Amino acid sequence: MSEAIHRAGFISILGSPNVGKSTLMNALVGENLSIITSKVQTTRHRIMGILNGEDFQLVFSDTPGIIDNPGYKLHKAMMGFVEAAMEDADIFLYVTEVNGDTLHEEVLAKMQKAGSKIIVILNKIDLSNQDFLEKRVEYWKGLLPTAEIIPVSALHNFNVDTVLKQLIALLPESPAFYPKDELTDKTMRFFVSEIIREKILLNYKKEIPYSSEVVVEEYKETDERIDIRATIYVIRETQKMIIIGKNGQAIKRVGIDARKDIEEFVGKHIYLDITVKVSKDWRENESQLKRFGYTS
Repeated sequence: MSEAIHRAGFISILGSPNVGKSTLMNALVGENLSIITSKVQTTRHRIMGILNGEDFQLVFSDTPGIIDNPGYKLHKAMMGFVEAAMEDADIFLYVTEVNGDTLHEEVLAKMQKAGSKIIVILNKIDLSNQDFLEKRVEYWKGLLPTAEIIPVSALHNFNVDTVLKQLIALLPESPAFYPKDELTDKTMRFFVSEIIREKILLNYKKEIPYSSEVVVEEYKETDERIDIRATIYVIRETQKMIIIGKNGQAIKRVGIDARKDIEEFVGKHIYLDITVKVSKDWRENESQLKRFGYTS
């Protein structure tokens, strides 16, 4: 009796900032691995999400939004994650808003040159109409004739099952790359820092979220609880004051919101201590970028 066929492969999710890449990956994997806000450049790292079935394994890479002309060294490092994700992809998921018109020609050319399968995701179709959607489908068919074009609403989980079925069908025959009980390649410390950073994105305006970085300095787990000590880094003293807020009320809110989500994520009571420090121009500092995990 012949063995059942097993399929496995790497899927890289690419596209502009804020088009719904993270929402799509979370919907496909079934877990909130990537933080989601309405602000652009929410994803800074390459975040892996693994979806396992009895006869398949999908290894997703959620990548930072494509910046055509990166300014800070931070942005260049983020685009390095995009480049790395393009090198080992069996399938590209190129996500664009159905109403969007941003075209990253260099990235599209690299996808085609790579020879991997391409699926174009026309996201946020709930914000469009049928006539316009049909025109956009034809537009992308003309641009990438060999690609599959799938309209979805990742936020409302509409047509995500179609994407999943198509991905499985396109997977090459292969044994699993990771143990079947693994969900991601990231550590718990990483996800704790991302949850705290998400709360900064949600609770502060203007440049504060983009000037902030979170580092989990200590993560101690016992049978009863997990003790976490984290530091929020900003680039100016005035930003530190804003993060803390009057009588510490702003940072208290971040801590309350983050603790709730972290406890839900880890399934255990936690003690969370957050401090705020200034690291001037960390976005241009090679040693700090290395420390924060953006460069090797």
